[in-house]
Amino acid sequence: MFKGQPKGLYALALANTGERFGYYTMLAIFLLFIQAKFGYSAAVSTQIYSIFLAGVYFMPLLGGILADKIGYGKCVTLGIAVMFLGYLCLAIPTGANITGQILMFGALALIAVGTGLFKGNLQVMVGNLYDDAKYSSKRDAAFSLFYMAINIGAMFAPSMAKAVTNFFLKGAGLVYDANIPALAHQCMDNTITPENMEKLTQLASSMSGAAGMDMATFSTYYIEQLSTAYNYGFAVACVSLVLSVLIYFGTKSWWKHADVNAKQAKAATTTSANEPELTPEQTKSRITALLLVFAVVIFFWMAFHQNGATMTLFARDYTAAITEGITRIGFNIWSLALIAISVYTLFSVFQSETQKAKAISGIATLALWGGAYALYSSMPTQVEIQPSDFQQFNPFFVVALTPFSLAIFAALAKVGKEPSAPRKIGLGMIVAAIGFLILTVGSMGLASPKELGGTVSPDLISPNWLISTYLVLTFAELLLSPMGISFVSKVAPPKYKGMMMGCWFAATAIGNYLVSIPGLLWDKLPLWGIWTLLIALCLLSALFIFSMMKKLENATK
Repeated sequence: MFKGQPKGLYALALANTGERFGYYTMLAIFLLFIQAKFGYSAAVSTQIYSIFLAGVYFMPLLGGILADKIGYGKCVTLGIAVMFLGYLCLAIPTGANITGQILMFGALALIAVGTGLFKGNLQVMVGNLYDDAKYSSKRDAAFSLFYMAINIGAMFAPSMAKAVTNFFLKGAGLVYDANIPALAHQCMDNTITPENMEKLTQLASSMSGAAGMDMATFSTYYIEQLSTAYNYGFAVACVSLVLSVLIYFGTKSWWKHADVNAKQAKAATTTSANEPELTPEQTKSRITALLLVFAVVIFFWMAFHQNGATMTLFARDYTAAITEGITRIGFNIWSLALIAISVYTLFSVFQSETQKAKAISGIATLALWGGAYALYSSMPTQVEIQPSDFQQFNPFFVVALTPFSLAIFAALAKVGKEPSAPRKIGLGMIVAAIGFLILTVGSMGLASPKELGGTVSPDLISPNWLISTYLVLTFAELLLSPMGISFVSKVAPPKYKGMMMGCWFAATAIGNYLVSIPGLLWDKLPLWGIWTLLIALCLLSALFIFSMMKKLENATK
């Protein structure tokens, strides 16, 4: 799995891990933040969320075009600086007024531009490591490992966001409750019903920070304190970027040879001989194949990134806020971390070349399992959960399942039956449809968001429905995302590498903007209708890519 990989892979992957940790810490609470602070509706909130995601994933196209001219490393460095400034602005507490909105939208713009300069170009540099014939056969596995490293950062992010939020709320004598933000805004706007006022009063009476306050004062106080707690959560991204900078520049000698674009390679006689010469027909064929793949992944990301939009709303309004039994282990990030690590030590038992190494790996695996069980045993019988907690499951599953994915495809490759990257992408779309089918079944019989009127459903379902959906969507993601990035780095004509990687993210950007469509329909359709729409789009995308399979596979030959 790790054997024979260039050490530049680990350096660039760890630099990306730090950056992604900060980004996903911010993203875990962003939708909740803008709804709590500004009182935006689900439609407006998901629209802002999707436009921001679209910006984050569209800007790598411009960043790639720039890097093809001035160099990848320069763009990565500039991107880190711009992102840091954006997160810093987002971390500043402000009032819920026009000034606060201007600062927030300005911060989001900076984060999008910085990510555009950083993200795609770092991945091009990873791909450049595998232009060397010595490593070329390990390209797909490398991007799976790189993708796994990204998700290590993402796995810890929701817990960090929750910990920071709860810490500052506790200091104000408050606790988080999913009901309060909407009820508080209704109270502040004088639109609250007597029934909801009674509910708000009951919730406030359990908090020491509300002592002596009337409900209008409490509502304003709660919103201000919750918004400020979220601001401090965004500051985590600044710290994680500093760590990324230290890793990136501290390991420069490991990856410096990969920081070369086509123009620079042509000027260097030592590398120009290694650059493949393509005919105009070959260039056109490859770009056409890439564009077809980009068209499909638009709809995958539209569906997948509901995790921060409608799936977060579903977690807040329809999913039980308390869990019991074995499910509790999923809400202890340290137990999940030990389980994820144990997967790698378990694989090491079978892959190690000496008996001593196998024994050490086996003992480590048992110790990790023991530690995870001990943490689970020490948890209370009932665990309170927050909507953002569910966003740790997808990255956990990515980290834990990556070795299985690599092992399966390695075994298929040995017998000459490994699917091509386009075929894996098509299969991923089918699996994604199955994931939303699970959520459709779980939503049957639940009241529509319109019927709830912004409050939490009285009929709450088990967290296992969402956890199962995240598990299946992760299988789809592993088939599609790392394979797609690897496909782009392999097929893109050398002089257009930055641009083509940028186009991959531009397609992702379009998909992320389309994330807003289910949000706009949130108050208009029954829940099962939202999920069925996503199922249909995934299946139609799969049908499209399989119909184009021959053309796609021929372009890679």
